[in-house]
Amino acid sequence: MEKKRSLGTRIVGGLLRLHGRLPLAYHHALAKCIAWLLKDVFRYRNDVVLVNMSRCFPEKTYEEIAAIRDRFYRHFARTVTEMVWFGACRGEKGRERLRRSHLVEITNPEELNRLYANAPQLMVLQAHTGNWELIGGFREYAYKERLILSPEAFAVTYIAQHSALLDAVMAENRTAPVADLGFQGYVETSQVLRFVLERKDRKFGYSFITDQFPYLSMGKKAEVEFMGRRTVTMTGGAALACRMDMAVAYLRFACREDGKGYEMTFVPIAEHAASMTPEAVMERYYQLLEEDLRAQPWNYLWTHKRWKQQ
Repeated sequence: MEKKRSLGTRIVGGLLRLHGRLPLAYHHALAKCIAWLLKDVFRYRNDVVLVNMSRCFPEKTYEEIAAIRDRFYRHFARTVTEMVWFGACRGEKGRERLRRSHLVEITNPEELNRLYANAPQLMVLQAHTGNWELIGGFREYAYKERLILSPEAFAVTYIAQHSALLDAVMAENRTAPVADLGFQGYVETSQVLRFVLERKDRKFGYSFITDQFPYLSMGKKAEVEFMGRRTVTMTGGAALACRMDMAVAYLRFACREDGKGYEMTFVPIAEHAASMTPEAVMERYYQLLEEDLRAQPWNYLWTHKRWKQQ
């Protein structure tokens, strides 16, 4: 985060932070308007959403699918407005603001501590569920037990945006609560292997969003069964975990029943991933993700084309 900031980044980032200082309740109210605009006015990827849902839930009626779609757009809009609010949670006061909000709560911080303590390193695999943009505040979500995983020993991976301005603004926003804590682990996917190998002898934790359709540059792929369909998946995070004998956890990122936030639960996949193949890790990952989608079918980024070849 030491790169020189362009004028555009300073202007756009400053405006977003200014807007983000408004109360969380305001952002949740704004999300209702944004959801309406996305679904009914601009019809943002409406066809993609309906096709994805109808193919994944063939047992549901059109009315049921439409109800899930409507709730998805409300959820999606909240992830956007919460992301802006999150970007204003900077420094010690910002972390306290984030903590007071209880927007995200980790249900089992002791399990994450145990996995991290008992293996050389830790790999957390997650999907586009809950609000995936809020992972940078993970230290403030543990209310039952403080996490031993520190910001300077943690990295998240991302795919670079086509726009350099958007890429820089997103980087600042996603790392807002930890930017002053020595966090250097915002790593573009093309640099991940080098980053991991440079830290192979250190205790370190990694977070990979790994439910996208594989990019051409992602190397080896695998096929898994997911939502009743053969699904092509990337294996980069799983392959690194197996190679480095990391502990692997699946991040269950659920919407709370009160509709006011999210719960993170860490589900072990492997205590020592060297005993598994990357394909086996991904099979288990997608089994857990499918369980979550059947429990909360709106809680997923349905606007992406997961099955481009089908």
